[in-house]
Amino acid sequence: MVGILLRLLANALIIFFVARMVRGIEIRGFATAIAVAVVLGFFNSILRPLLIFLTLPITVVTLGLFIFVLNAFLFWLVSAIVPGFVVQGFFPALLGAFLVSIGSLLVSLLLPSSFPGGRP
Repeated sequence: MVGILLRLLANALIIFFVARMVRGIEIRGFATAIAVAVVLGFFNSILRPLLIFLTLPITVVTLGLFIFVLNAFLFWLVSAIVPGFVVQGFFPALLGAFLVSIGSLLVSLLLPSSFPGGRP
């Protein structure tokens, strides 16, 4: 449980800093960043696999690059749901989603797994 909370706070911090770095992404405060991290985590675990399955033909044709578009879409969708988080356009969403993905990858490499024996 502590590992999940640490990852959530780390991802919220990453989202907060990405919003400060990327022009076209605005965030009201750290509490909003926590809400964005929760909603984005939910979307990535529930909605993203379904979208990947539905767009598999175009993903294969583009050699996997369409996954970046899906990530940007989910990042933008979170901005439409969470008040105080604004993404203004496709390219800020694409860059923001890419940077958050890289940051989340680094966090998952640095933090120990919360599952016994590693990742499920």
